[in-house]
Amino acid sequence: MSFVSDILEFNQQFVEERKYEQYLTDKFPEKKVAILTCMDTRLVELLPKALNLRNGDAKFIKNAGAVLTQPFGSAMRSILIAIHEMGAKEVLVIGHHGCGMTQLDSGALVEKFKKNGISDVVLDTLENSGIRMEKFLKGFDKPEDGVKHSVQMIRKHPLVPEFVPVHGFLIHPDTGKLEWLIDGYAEAQLR
Repeated sequence: MSFVSDILEFNQQFVEERKYEQYLTDKFPEKKVAILTCMDTRLVELLPKALNLRNGDAKFIKNAGAVLTQPFGSAMRSILIAIHEMGAKEVLVIGHHGCGMTQLDSGALVEKFKKNGISDVVLDTLENSGIRMEKFLKGFDKPEDGVKHSVQMIRKHPLVPEFVPVHGFLIHPDTGKLEWLIDGYAEAQLR
């Protein structure tokens, strides 16, 4: 049996047994917060538990490294929708220690693309279209750098209201210990 077959079989039983009822909520975040965080598998259950969040409490936006690469990309769009449409009043950017984006080697990643069948023609076309792989795939030296970058991009975004606090945190992926790097309350008062 395949992985997808296993999922479908489990899902049918999940629905039939009405196990979904404990997760029922609406689309608006109860705690009025949007959280940009990393897609790291260690954070899937740990992060909400470490923050005392339940299903429906927050809008979670996940990507590699919790890093916004473009001010008008899909992650930023999700943050804007969370604020303006879903009622989020604060934004948390939560990176983590031991992130795979730390010192990511974009050249080695491009070589993996090639090994997995992506042709030089495709890569050359992207480069000639203005997509610089070393910038697009760039990681950071320290996870703190990624958090600071994303907080700044959100804070300076022309569509984010000045009164919305944007906080920066690091979480330890084993213990869930949270470190507050950037106090969005203090910053919001300065604007």
